[in-house]
Amino acid sequence: MKKPAFSKRHLILPVAALLAPQPAHAQVIAVADSGDTAWMMLCAMLVLLAALPGLALRLAGLSSVRSALSAVAGNMGVAASVSLVWAIAAYSLIYAPGDAWLGGSGNLLLSNLAALRDSMTVPESAFVLFQMSLAILAACVVGGAVVDRARTGWMILFAPLWLLLVYVPTAHWIWGGGWLAGLGVMDFAGGLTVHLCAGFSAISLSLIAGRRASGTASGHAPALSMAGGALIWLGSAGSVGGWALGATDDAATAILNGHFAACAGALGWMVLDKALGRRGTATGAISGALAGLAAIAASAALVSTGGAMLIGLAAAVICRGVSGLMGKSVDDPAHIFALHGIGGLAGVLLLPVFVLPVLGGVGFEGAVDLSGAMLSQVIGVIVVALWSMAGTAIAALLISVVLPLRVSPEEEENGLDTALHGEQAWDFR
Repeated sequence: MKKPAFSKRHLILPVAALLAPQPAHAQVIAVADSGDTAWMMLCAMLVLLAALPGLALRLAGLSSVRSALSAVAGNMGVAASVSLVWAIAAYSLIYAPGDAWLGGSGNLLLSNLAALRDSMTVPESAFVLFQMSLAILAACVVGGAVVDRARTGWMILFAPLWLLLVYVPTAHWIWGGGWLAGLGVMDFAGGLTVHLCAGFSAISLSLIAGRRASGTASGHAPALSMAGGALIWLGSAGSVGGWALGATDDAATAILNGHFAACAGALGWMVLDKALGRRGTATGAISGALAGLAAIAASAALVSTGGAMLIGLAAAVICRGVSGLMGKSVDDPAHIFALHGIGGLAGVLLLPVFVLPVLGGVGFEGAVDLSGAMLSQVIGVIVVALWSMAGTAIAALLISVVLPLRVSPEEEENGLDTALHGEQAWDFR
């Protein structure tokens, strides 16, 4: 059949409809801001940069020379399994409408995502992506506590269960409108929800796994661990900047404060080493920076520049002390508990002080005062720390019924790379 010829008459009705006066009550459809959406996606990629190559390189450098590849494989496997469970159920259980304890089932398998996230200028899919990157970072940090002795398969099974038992409830209680948020607990970008939660989970996992047969010898490649730490430093800009939920002044302020806290932490750790009669090690500098980043996460956009520097410095001093005390009693190669757990704890408890307007902070909302805010923060720390340790222990024991956590002594002595993967990180020929 011959196709009808196009003529100008076909445009009359559409053009007339466009030019016709619109009713005063016509509904305006909100659309996502492309700049804010691009910003959220970029921040998610920065966090993934910290979690995947960043943390993988750091763990590889801190492990033994014959288990470096296993550390990287475990990190990648954890990221993959957590991502799938995040899409299946975790996001919905945190952010879908539910009650004070847990979210609902409205977004299982990422169904029913809104074109525009409530009260935001970004589509919900971008918000899902950013939140997933934070969950991956937290899970990968926990896995760093048992490098050199844990099976890769065990970590891949453990991480999703840990996500559901520990991270999901914690994130809902604080970020999903749960009961801790109702008590006034404040956490801008994960000092409590990501760092403290992962750090206290890590010490629980370390104690369950036990010490390495080789003791607590330092890693084989300090330069590699420093390169990974530098990527984590860079990627942390995404976690604090992304929580501004748009390309705004708050995002820039949060990134600046995060950088200043890391710088103060790095220099503070080195100066403290020198004051104690030791050399100011390069690895100590990156440890101080990571402690500062963990501490500032809770308040990155809420405090002044000077406040961020003092928080980073205080975190470095506190974490340096805890790291020294824990070094001989807990086998935690990457110092996950000391840097992330204690660093996050310090930042969460310092937040109410440095948020005060007299110190350049943004102040409290409503009738909240310093004592009330501090009480809320202490409650949040206690609840999250205890829940993280208990939930991690439960998840670890459940998975261990199916698959042992540790490799055999012979496999550990010969290296996990060959025993678990039939490959080696380095060619020794």
